[in-house]
Amino acid sequence: MNLPNILTILRVAMIPLFVVAMLCDFPEGFPNPDIVAGCIFIAACITDFFDGYLARKYNQITTFGKFMDPLADKLLVCAALICFLAAEHPEIPAWVVIVIISREFIISGFRLVAVEKGVTIAASWWGKIKTTAQMLMSLLLIFHFEHEVFRIIDTVFVYLSLVLTVISLIDYIYRNRGVMKDIE
Repeated sequence: MNLPNILTILRVAMIPLFVVAMLCDFPEGFPNPDIVAGCIFIAACITDFFDGYLARKYNQITTFGKFMDPLADKLLVCAALICFLAAEHPEIPAWVVIVIISREFIISGFRLVAVEKGVTIAASWWGKIKTTAQMLMSLLLIFHFEHEVFRIIDTVFVYLSLVLTVISLIDYIYRNRGVMKDIE
């Protein structure tokens, strides 16, 4: 197993720790759970950057990495979105979360069909931009800064993430429409 794939697995392993930090109240004397969750999320995002960078730089791109890297991103972002909805006053509308998670299920299903046809589909640039926007949105919502300027920035990133999610879905299906031909 190469280093990029180990980083991807590490990112998946961070997700339960992130969820615990997001959903649990820490006892007195422990660090602020939002800071802990934010640090774990940042560490996971850093592994996302480096696994792709190292795989390309050292020509260590694998079928496992093409499949697991985007899946790890989806799991991380979806876990964050669900945790946001568990808040007493969610800062993201439930319908936005539903659209984002639905896109991830659609693309995952699409990839399964492609794999069955012997085609491995790597992430597109639209997908990478979408993931970056979703990760930045998630960080803003995790730290939920109280200043009004951040409320506006939070809202901008929520709807920017939504728009990029829809654009990346359309782009993904259009670019790979041949995969869906002759499906029984």
